[in-house]
Amino acid sequence: MRAGSFFLGTHMPGWLADPRFAEVPLFVSRRRLVKRRTLPRAKGRWACDSGGFMELSLFGGWTVGPRQYAGEIRRFRDEIGGMAWAAPNDWMCEPGILRSTGLDVVEHQRRTVANLLELRSIAPDLPFVPVLQGWQVDDYLRCVDAYDRAGVNLRKEPVVGVGTVCRRQNTTEGARIVRKLAGLGLKLHGFGFKVTGLRACGDALVSADSLAWSFRARRSDPLPGHSHKSCANCPDFALAWRGEIEAGLVPRQLALF
Repeated sequence: MRAGSFFLGTHMPGWLADPRFAEVPLFVSRRRLVKRRTLPRAKGRWACDSGGFMELSLFGGWTVGPRQYAGEIRRFRDEIGGMAWAAPNDWMCEPGILRSTGLDVVEHQRRTVANLLELRSIAPDLPFVPVLQGWQVDDYLRCVDAYDRAGVNLRKEPVVGVGTVCRRQNTTEGARIVRKLAGLGLKLHGFGFKVTGLRACGDALVSADSLAWSFRARRSDPLPGHSHKSCANCPDFALAWRGEIEAGLVPRQLALF
């Protein structure tokens, strides 16, 4: 990964305005921003996640249409500032999500590609990025082909998201998917990558995001001098965790942060 390309996931939108994160790019879900009347003004860079996993898990489909979604992203870009890019209304392909939607991998891929095309048609000025979805390696290659047929040259895109791998990072299949796609010349972003995933294939990504610090904090004692019961919402813990990640990665990967 490039310098400054590790997005620290947060469910606390107020961190966008915190000077401590001016040099630490953040990853914030649309679900955390959309109901706020007043949005924070970003001190640094950030990217917007669609919140698609929760959307499909809870409702079995997207309840937000492309025009509404594009309007929300435009508001975030204009009022918050600093937006690097935004994910589209993509369709994940975990078996549990497929059970929720009642659809198959091919249909989820078709809808993911169609949504990017529609968002870019509605709002060509917004930084929507393509996302690849699938389950097996061949699924992802089929998704690449679908973008090609739709006129989207993924090799020329500044960022291409890789979906449906965050829960498979401790498997050889997850790393094989990432490396196969990187071998096609794609500049990949890994959604929800943990330490194990970064160590397995972080050198094949141009960027990644992670909220794993909060899960660790829930299972750890608070930092010395902290009075809250847990540091699951604590910026100091998040920044310390990010420092550990940087220090713990092998030199080839560390140099890419």
